[in-house]
Amino acid sequence: MTTTPPHVIFGTGAIGLAAFEALRRRGETVRLVNRSGHAPVPDGVEVFGGDALDPTFTAAVAEGARVIYQTLNPPYPEWSEQFPVLQAGVLAAAEATGARLVSMENVYMYGRPAGRPFTEDRPYDAHTKKGQLRGRMARELLAAHVAGRVQVAIGRASDYFGPRGGAQSNLGDRVFSAALAGKTATVLGDPDQPHTYTFIPDIGEALAVLGEHPDAPGQVWHLPNDPDTRSTRQLVDIVYQHAGQPRAKLRAMPPLMLRALGLINPTVRELGEIQYLFEEPFIVDSSKIANKLGVQPTPVDVALKQTLTTYRHG
Repeated sequence: MTTTPPHVIFGTGAIGLAAFEALRRRGETVRLVNRSGHAPVPDGVEVFGGDALDPTFTAAVAEGARVIYQTLNPPYPEWSEQFPVLQAGVLAAAEATGARLVSMENVYMYGRPAGRPFTEDRPYDAHTKKGQLRGRMARELLAAHVAGRVQVAIGRASDYFGPRGGAQSNLGDRVFSAALAGKTATVLGDPDQPHTYTFIPDIGEALAVLGEHPDAPGQVWHLPNDPDTRSTRQLVDIVYQHAGQPRAKLRAMPPLMLRALGLINPTVRELGEIQYLFEEPFIVDSSKIANKLGVQPTPVDVALKQTLTTYRHG
């Protein structure tokens, strides 16, 4: 194995690639790790294939790294079985190498909003299996930091959108592709509730900051969101305007249809558990990372336009 670059990213999905791009903008060298050993990156960038479930492999592939980024995210139906073991594999690599571990999370562990914005000091009150799992995994990482086993910085994003957001994003293929084609967009939940969405390039930039800032370890950081929280419908309207459509066409997927599709599609079946995210105002406050680390969000109008451009030329 060649000399390890100072930054090693486990996972080459939308988030892993956004972190890679943010580090490359800084002139950093990066090694990417996934199962296949292939990723859509420039020639000369190292992409190693292997199983992050194996701590021997993760430690070997990250030996000599200064910062390790955990951006792995198994399919929803495999979360309970795979996610804790994947995290354990990456945590073992950070312990073995002495690298800082930057871990990407979502906000499921908090549970329902209950009429209040989410801040980093919110108790873990998840009522779903996925949320409870996320809570246990977060506690494990923070306990490792407190015990002095490894430096850990945790970044949490809300539902994301942006380049490579794909079909799994509520503001993804079902919205941007539909807008460009003049067809009807489809979203989950109540589109008239205010809902925080996090721009994927902002996630990548923030994870890079968490990897380099001296004050980042030992804390949870909500990754940057535009503080002007709007409803899903308002955001879809902006997308259609940028697409040159006279008006937005939008439908919400009825819960009964979601349940029916879930009978034949395991991933859709798992979505039913997180429908609560879109049933009431869902606002994720990211003022901490803005005020303490200086990481600002891209204005949502700009972010939507940039995302549409990637779909138009994709």
